[in-house]
Amino acid sequence: MRRREFISLIGGTAAAWPLEARAQQTTMPVIGFLSGRSLVDSTQMMAALGQGLSEQGFVERQNVAIEYRWADGQYDRLPALAADLVRRQVAVILAVGSVPSPLAAKAATSTIPIVFIVGGDPVKFGLVASLNRPGGNITGVSVLSGPLTAKRLELLRELVPQAGVIACLVNPNNPEADSQLTDIRAAARTFGQALLILNASTDHELHTAFATLVRERAAGLLVGNDAFFVLRREQLVALAARHAIPAVYFLREFAAAGGLMSYGDTLAGAYRQVGAYIGRILKGTKPADLPVQQSTKVELIINLKAANALGLELPPTLLARADEVIE
Repeated sequence: MRRREFISLIGGTAAAWPLEARAQQTTMPVIGFLSGRSLVDSTQMMAALGQGLSEQGFVERQNVAIEYRWADGQYDRLPALAADLVRRQVAVILAVGSVPSPLAAKAATSTIPIVFIVGGDPVKFGLVASLNRPGGNITGVSVLSGPLTAKRLELLRELVPQAGVIACLVNPNNPEADSQLTDIRAAARTFGQALLILNASTDHELHTAFATLVRERAAGLLVGNDAFFVLRREQLVALAARHAIPAVYFLREFAAAGGLMSYGDTLAGAYRQVGAYIGRILKGTKPADLPVQQSTKVELIINLKAANALGLELPPTLLARADEVIE
């Protein structure tokens, strides 16, 4: 199947369906899909979501429908998108693509079940009362955040052991930013590493951040978890290459786009898990009875071509630990 056809299949609107299919939709339960990311950046995750749903006996357009809402990295759009799904009286809302998405969904409804994927502690963000007993109408999957931030800094220090300053890029509009900075600063204190904090939430600010990084002579870059950065990954990778800055990212997509290294969760597993949770909720299970799951599978991806372009000689021990080496 060609890529364009696949994207159309998973993200097409009801207006493009045959009349018979639209008539069937009215008798199906409808999942509201709310994401801070974009459709183009989420095709692999959609396949994993479908796998999780199928484990519970649900197949999109056969016995369940999905209404997609994409914020494309613009978090201020999420409240209106969530409110629209509530008005459509969907059976359950899947909120993904960083913390602002489930926060918007939770603010929009206290009755429609909500299933989320977030990086970090959902209790800290006020999404659930506890992991084992989430309470209310919301549950989901939490992926590792803090421990991985410290590990990314450690990996970057392996690449540039004599680094005087390492820069950290975050999006100040993301509620996770403060938590990420707390984690990275704690890790930096452990290593005795000087940090340069850079903020960016627009294309212009990305260029300004790199100009500051170069001016302050940072030896490496740690990119914080954020959907906006995922959408701008090719731009980020190009800027890092242009300024010859070794950078470590949080998702495989960055390394696949030419970035030096990524260390992070395999999000496909989390999407499969929430798909199964949604299936159980559609069958009658209450979100309050489903404990928040914790995804612990991580992967280290190294782009050898990017390393060669930077003139870096990677330690053999680092290459041996990689789950995948892109040549």
